[in-house]
Amino acid sequence: MAFCTGLIVANIYYCQPLVILVAKDFNVSESYAGRITYLTQIGYAVGLFILVPLGDMFERKKQILIISALAIVSLLGAAISSTFFMLELASVLIGACSIVPQLILPLAANLSTNENRGANIGIIMSGLLVGILASRAVSGSVGFWLGWRAVYYMAAAICVLLVALMARRFPQSYPTFKGTYKQLMTSMFGYIKSQPVLRETSIINFLAFAIISAFWTTMVLFLANPPFNFQTLQIGLFGIAGAAGALAAPLVGKLSDGSNPRKNLMIGFVLQIVSIALFYFTGNNLYLFVIGVLLIDIGQQAIHVTNQTRIYMLVPEARNRLNTIFMSVSFIGASCGSALGLFLWQQGGWNLFCYGMVGIIVLNMLLYRLYQTKP
Repeated sequence: MAFCTGLIVANIYYCQPLVILVAKDFNVSESYAGRITYLTQIGYAVGLFILVPLGDMFERKKQILIISALAIVSLLGAAISSTFFMLELASVLIGACSIVPQLILPLAANLSTNENRGANIGIIMSGLLVGILASRAVSGSVGFWLGWRAVYYMAAAICVLLVALMARRFPQSYPTFKGTYKQLMTSMFGYIKSQPVLRETSIINFLAFAIISAFWTTMVLFLANPPFNFQTLQIGLFGIAGAAGALAAPLVGKLSDGSNPRKNLMIGFVLQIVSIALFYFTGNNLYLFVIGVLLIDIGQQAIHVTNQTRIYMLVPEARNRLNTIFMSVSFIGASCGSALGLFLWQQGGWNLFCYGMVGIIVLNMLLYRLYQTKP
């Protein structure tokens, strides 16, 4: 499950190091080409809201296979795009069809006991995060040598293999919900009202995802310009540093099985603050930048894995719906963060970007203090 989750979620992030190549191919500005990053995330949020709740209503394995097959079609659509608008449309569809990890996670939670649920989620999240971060290194390298279209052809081929693997290896899982789709969707709003932990985790994750997404989108422009002037291949390699930080996810998951997992959130906020400080004072020092990449991803994991473990403790028979709310809000935050990062870069460069990120982290810390929910 961790293996499949990592390779499927990578579909959302392949585009980030490719922005420069796409801009040259379609003769648009780099900032304008960056639209594909947050359009993909918007598509992901839409897919989460519409498709993931169905996991509480239909057999999960079949749903996973159908959506993965649709992802193949979307990736091929991006690869053959003849206009930038066609690529934008394909990007939205790629995002919407890459929600399979959010079907796998509730499936794993259902198969787990209360004692090992956090640890198991941490293992799968480790695979997911390695997929997110390593995808940038792979995309940057393949894009540099073979062109940006080759990345999407490669991703489609990987998904073909994954469909065959999941069809053979994944267990079937039949949910207990017997109502209509309208009743299913309506029930989600009831959970928003009745579950304060769900509200807290979703808001905190919204801001945390905004930070990490803004960083990975804006970082491409920062490194592509003076004093670094890096090419796509070099920029993509920074994903390796982030992937190394993903190895902390299982540890965070185990800590989240304790009596007060909420304390892990403050650790994540502090790591984010330190990483932004390192980015601000980087100058020409790439060592500080790499350390910052490592810390910002560990901080993100501390927040996200902890919050995801907490929501799976709430209503076992509604895990897909709770995950829908939680992840939809998170990826709306991610798309807003990408757009905000591009805006701050245009208005004041890297320094203004760092100021903006510190402001969001401080806001998140204040919200953390405002809420006093448990677990």
